Amino acid sequence: MAERKLNIAVAGAGLMGRLLAWRLSEKGQQVSLFESGSLEKPAGACHTAAGMISPLSELFHCPLPIYQLGMQSLQLWPSWVSRLEQVTGTNVDYREKGSILIAHPQDRNELLQFQQELDAKLGSENREQLQWLDNNSLRHLEPELERFDHGLFLASEADIDNRKLLPVLLQALRQNRVQLHENTPAECAPGTVHSAHGTESFDLVIDTRGLGAKKQISGLRGVRGEVMVVETPEVQLNRPVRLLHPRYQLYAVPRANNQTVIGATEIESEDLSPISLRSTMELSSALYSIHPAFAEARVIETRVNCRPATMDNLPAVESEPGLMRINGLFRHGYLLAPTLVAQAEIEVSRLTQTTQQVT
Repeated sequence: MAERKLNIAVAGAGLMGRLLAWRLSEKGQQVSLFESGSLEKPAGACHTAAGMISPLSELFHCPLPIYQLGMQSLQLWPSWVSRLEQVTGTNVDYREKGSILIAHPQDRNELLQFQQELDAKLGSENREQLQWLDNNSLRHLEPELERFDHGLFLASEADIDNRKLLPVLLQALRQNRVQLHENTPAECAPGTVHSAHGTESFDLVIDTRGLGAKKQISGLRGVRGEVMVVETPEVQLNRPVRLLHPRYQLYAVPRANNQTVIGATEIESEDLSPISLRSTMELSSALYSIHPAFAEARVIETRVNCRPATMDNLPAVESEPGLMRINGLFRHGYLLAPTLVAQAEIEVSRLTQTTQQVT
């Protein structure tokens, strides 16, 4: 007897929704994807983010489960990217060069505190995941950081160019004949999706709408994040760099065409107005302190968005017959999404087997 495929609706075409719809369609499931806005020009947090996949870096401020989920994602991303590039013929720019943490001499204690925090959460036996760099070894990895005396190298971390990944995922969805419904706000209920097109029935509905599901997920809130993109040929970084500072942290993620994505503000607000003067000054001055040549960089883009977050900043995964909700990825979308998608795949596989037995 041929295996019965499920008719599945995914609501929300951010990173989570696109990855989930793609993976399920790869397995032969019949998938419909609903998005309240444009699919070609996504406006959610996934489009604003810098695409870092950095479980160790995030562990300093986050609980252990985020690290554990992120380490699983690091195992999944390479094969998933390879498959996407194979079927679409398009490079996604997934980079496995680790990341570097630096601090100015007067802030060297920030690096020591980072190590102590990771020792407390992982145990000192895991210290091999951190490599201390002196000036010579730092310059070997990142010549542009020659003015810094010390740093930490986190070799296992990665990053991905989200501005390339999202359209490639859309291309793969079209190739897999996923039913795409853009500019179609949808409300989710067990086994049904309500939209302007009416009410449609499905074997399973998966709600990944981010803040669009705020009424359905208790305590879900938006956290404002601001990002700048600068361009200069004078500074060539090879991997993401994080500057530790007593008041704020800066990340600088190199991209193609001499561009660098910098952030990351974290403001308890759902305001989506343009980037503030204060954030612009803090990000710019911190970037300039990494390398003076950034002073002549051109600001070519600013991005503002709200990340969906729960009260404890952990992802919310809820399931009932006919309905699954995955939300609250906060600032960890690219870090957590593959693992959560893989978990959803397991649930779909179980449902497929159950449905097969019933029929």
